[in-house]
Amino acid sequence: MSFKHRLAKLLFEAALLKRIERTGYYYLGTGKENVASHSFGVVFCTYLLCKIYQGKVNEDKAIKMALLHDFLEARTGDFNAVNKLYNKADEMRALKEAFSGLPFEEEVLKLFEEYRKNETLEAKIVHDADTLDLMVQLKEQKDLNNPFAERWLSYAKRRLILDESKKLAEALLETEWCSWWLERLLQERNEKET
Repeated sequence: MSFKHRLAKLLFEAALLKRIERTGYYYLGTGKENVASHSFGVVFCTYLLCKIYQGKVNEDKAIKMALLHDFLEARTGDFNAVNKLYNKADEMRALKEAFSGLPFEEEVLKLFEEYRKNETLEAKIVHDADTLDLMVQLKEQKDLNNPFAERWLSYAKRRLILDESKKLAEALLETEWCSWWLERLLQERNEKET
């Protein structure tokens, strides 16, 4: 098999993440998201946190770590907190097999291992980005009147590690999910009426 064919297979595997649903929403009762959408949110949160910690963090490494943090779910599926009480995925095996024989296999495995150890600033940023992305979704559900979202937000907030992440979470909780467009729309209407 050629190198390009091997990469093509990896692209199809990555594309599967667009169809694998995150299963925690079943327990929340509302909301829906696939693993690829979540991964985008984690990468974007990582990017923002790296800007806050600019000069103290290897942004390239953190973004790669965020991009890959749930890649293995193409093989294992998404295990939510309840599933993890009863099941355990062989995450390293899934990741090793996904990237086996590729020239960047070692880089991917090292990034994932660093993420799981959660000792470096980059790993802590990605862990917090993972939680912050969840909090964005939960805040939307809270604003849309899901009575359980508040409890989930409280639990998620306690998982944050870094002070800057905690400050960002507070701002998130103080902001309505639709304010980024609704305030602008209302401003535009008010300007037209005057």
